[in-house]
Amino acid sequence: MTVEGPAGTFLTIVVEFTGGLELLFSNERKHKISVPVSDESGKPVNVAFLVQYLCENLMKDRRKEMFVLDDTVRPGILVLINDADWEIEGGEQYELQPNDNILFVSTLHGG
Repeated sequence: MTVEGPAGTFLTIVVEFTGGLELLFSNERKHKISVPVSDESGKPVNVAFLVQYLCENLMKDRRKEMFVLDDTVRPGILVLINDADWEIEGGEQYELQPNDNILFVSTLHGG
């Protein structure tokens, strides 16, 4: 779904975190969020934009390094876009669509 507002047009998507990542995001697994349809340069937003957006706007924990490394999702975190591996969908360059479901699954476990 796209939503028009005073600040522009937004896409509504669902973002989910599992495997411990939910602890970085207010201990909530599922978030329904609205993101701008385009970035500052006017290009359609993609998963790379979403990752930065999540860090700046949704992440409450200060341990950003548990989620990103070198401005991308850190190794050991699986990303599914509408139940498909993000590599099949184009990785971080996948352009977000209305009602997308983006799932981040941590396979990193301490011990």
